[in-house]
Amino acid sequence: MEHLIVFTEKEKQLLLKKRKGETKFGEHIQLIPNLTKIYDDIVNLDVDYVVFGIKEDIGVTANFGNTGTHKAWDATLKVLLNIQSNEFTAAKRVLILGHLDYNEERNAIADLDLSKKKQISRVRHLVETIDKDVTYVVSSIINAGKIPIIIGGGHNNAYGNIKGCALANNGKINVVNFDAHSDFRAEEGRHSGNGFSYAFAEGFLKNYFIFGLHENYTSDTLLKTMKKVKTIKHNTYEAIEVRNEFDFTSEIKYALDYISDRKFGIEIDCDAIRNIQSSAMTPSGFSVKQARQFVNGFGKHENATYLHICEAAPTNKTETKIGKLITYLITDFIRANKS
Repeated sequence: MEHLIVFTEKEKQLLLKKRKGETKFGEHIQLIPNLTKIYDDIVNLDVDYVVFGIKEDIGVTANFGNTGTHKAWDATLKVLLNIQSNEFTAAKRVLILGHLDYNEERNAIADLDLSKKKQISRVRHLVETIDKDVTYVVSSIINAGKIPIIIGGGHNNAYGNIKGCALANNGKINVVNFDAHSDFRAEEGRHSGNGFSYAFAEGFLKNYFIFGLHENYTSDTLLKTMKKVKTIKHNTYEAIEVRNEFDFTSEIKYALDYISDRKFGIEIDCDAIRNIQSSAMTPSGFSVKQARQFVNGFGKHENATYLHICEAAPTNKTETKIGKLITYLITDFIRANKS
């Protein structure tokens, strides 16, 4: 597969920081030495979770957003590999596959004038290529009986996650999205703001719950669209955390009841978490603790089929912070799911 870069033992050893008397997570994970075909290489592996990254911000660029989401995967690996391996972390159940790399494509569009229709159309066409890759990797992992954990990139990749999962399960899936935005915008060419609307229009998405929508950043047009689509439900951050109309824990149960009757995906947009460097960073959002409780609440259900953590855009100063955040969410999901 052209864009898939397999994570190697050599790379792992360069990132590991071993300490006497301790055993690190990265010392017990599984790798694929020589990739031939994803399904064939992992179907007989004694693992439950396949972690892979998406190093791109092309979907964010196509949505006129702030770039940097391609850095999240590297930031995560540096931390994830070096947490403790113990009874809580289940490192032996994890395969780190590698990442989808779009550095060449990113460089090719770096100097485009996005105010011109032809140029933005070119960028959005590239997103369709990423869609195909993500769909293939996710469907291959699920067909092999494993659970994909997808890290990095823009929220455009929700489309590939949903489609890949739906194809593997021969039917529509449900999704819960922890997000300040609905990402259900018009089908105007693929970008990070319309992954769910495309997945719905093409018949891959059934019930869709948006958790913590920000009232200031949801257009009237979108609100009207969501009311028309009978399989979309949402709550707002303001209703939960500002006006206290709803209880956070009760809303998790309400959303879970709505989406758990069939296979479902868990989407975590770091834009929803307060003061986390992302493509649309917010000073007012859910706490890291609440994000972790959210992953735990949904991850423990038997129909939880994938976890996607996206939109984080680490800088040199925030790389470790972002890596720790995403690592906490990954391990919270594994702990909840395996129990």
